[in-house]
Amino acid sequence: MTGTAEARQFYARLMAANAGSADPRLEAVFAAVPREAFLGPGPWTVVANGGKVETPSADPVHIYQNVLVSLDADKGINNGEPFLHAMWIGKVAPKLGEAVTHVGAGTGYYTALLAQLVSPGGAVTAFELESSLADRARENLEAYRNVTVIHGDAVVGGLPPSDIIYVNAGVAAPPAEWLKALKPGGRMIFPWRPAERVGLAVMATRTDKGFDCEPFMRSWFIPCIGASLASSAAKIPDREKAARSRSIWLTADKAPDRTATAIIGNVWFSSQSIGSRRSP
Repeated sequence: MTGTAEARQFYARLMAANAGSADPRLEAVFAAVPREAFLGPGPWTVVANGGKVETPSADPVHIYQNVLVSLDADKGINNGEPFLHAMWIGKVAPKLGEAVTHVGAGTGYYTALLAQLVSPGGAVTAFELESSLADRARENLEAYRNVTVIHGDAVVGGLPPSDIIYVNAGVAAPPAEWLKALKPGGRMIFPWRPAERVGLAVMATRTDKGFDCEPFMRSWFIPCIGASLASSAAKIPDREKAARSRSIWLTADKAPDRTATAIIGNVWFSSQSIGSRRSP
């Protein structure tokens, strides 16, 4: 086994262990998808603690670690932290045949992992707003026949019906149309950033009674253009209140009540769980 192949195998085991998932396929897909194929030619720029370090060579062994790799330094766009994505993918638990929408696909590395996990039978629609990154993603994902790359605005254009919506850009609140795009039992995982100092990863699940909400870790992503700013009329939570959120509601379905932890546009968050409420 070559040094790169050995590094990738060990990297895959680490990712699977960090995911905290019982799905044995996670290790297999992290081992199967070559990360270097989505990063452009090396050497690569690794982002660490706000600074930048260049890999000593173009040997892919250097990027089979838990490192952020720069994709567009001027815009602060990176190929995200593998440990974080392993955790997110493990939590959202893609299944064969499911329809996935990836918002903020970058150059397509994590899109490829999702595509393998829902194949056969499933498909991924990948949105990327930056034209240069969308072009690279389309080229990188050409061999993945179940992936469609869209250069477009996922906030304005709306999303297809989805079992999973995987969001890689910070939102003040998920747009109502995204929540509506979730199929019954569908899961949306997103970086919730209602305020500068509040950054949480949240999983929302569509149940027959409403949208369950589970903040589960700290998370920081670049802003999602068109969905990252709250109006002056919004009720913005501090981190403690945000972390207490247990359900998400559309104001059109139910008016905010005293349990509201955040009210942002036509979406609000409640500290009360779905199980204790009537259907909207």
